[in-house]
Amino acid sequence: MLEHTFCHVPGLGPKTERRLWQSGISCWDDWRNPPPVPMKTACPAEIPALLASSRQALAADPSFFTGRLAASEHWRIFPHYRDATAYLDIETTGLADEAEITTIAVYDGDAVTTFVNGEDLDRFPAFIDRFQVLVTYNGRSFDVPVLERFFRIRLPQPQIDLRYVLARLGFKGGLKGCERGLGISRGALDGVDGYFAVLLWNEYRRTHDRRVLHTLLAYNIEDTVNLERLAVEAYNRHLAATPFAVELSLDWPVPPALPYSPDLEVIERMRRKYRSGW
Repeated sequence: MLEHTFCHVPGLGPKTERRLWQSGISCWDDWRNPPPVPMKTACPAEIPALLASSRQALAADPSFFTGRLAASEHWRIFPHYRDATAYLDIETTGLADEAEITTIAVYDGDAVTTFVNGEDLDRFPAFIDRFQVLVTYNGRSFDVPVLERFFRIRLPQPQIDLRYVLARLGFKGGLKGCERGLGISRGALDGVDGYFAVLLWNEYRRTHDRRVLHTLLAYNIEDTVNLERLAVEAYNRHLAATPFAVELSLDWPVPPALPYSPDLEVIERMRRKYRSGW
């Protein structure tokens, strides 16, 4: 989709982009001066140079595009950099600035890697460096700033934050709300949320019961793996409004083998224990 994209050109918006497609300028190679549609705010003379820079950036510079596109348009880069993308989600002890990270789950489209506070969190910065793009839900406001503050690092990778991409399609209400709206079921983890994840971590620290930790990790992983499904669904739905839906649509991803499963007894016991505060 990137090579069909023109709305990263300064002053050229989605409406003008659609008129370009309709006039036969369907990709960068089709560009010609003077353009066949009026340009109210873009400068046609500058566009060939920017398109040449765009082609150079295709190989390894997704930030070139995310820096020029609105957050709701970042879906456009997804297929091109998919092989170098990490789906990322964290769990914490709360929302305050002093909150600690409890677990991190990263999915690369093939395998899941987890990190646990007190065990191997220190491996995370070197691990995440291998990826060019991060896919998150609300990661711009929460996950990435928390990670940068906690590890005292900067995560330079551009993000596809699905909060903005899905909101443009009318899906809101947090990650779980978007999943429900798109028909994604969590099975045994249905109803488990971020507050429950904090309770699980506190219970694990108190009891050292690995079943509790594995249930927390299963929840964290579910958040992470579902990001790929949401990214594909969002991409295809946005793509459906373009002339390129038939040739560029993506297949529904095959879910990976999951390293942890939720313990139903643990979930029920925790629900009974904390029902008054639920």
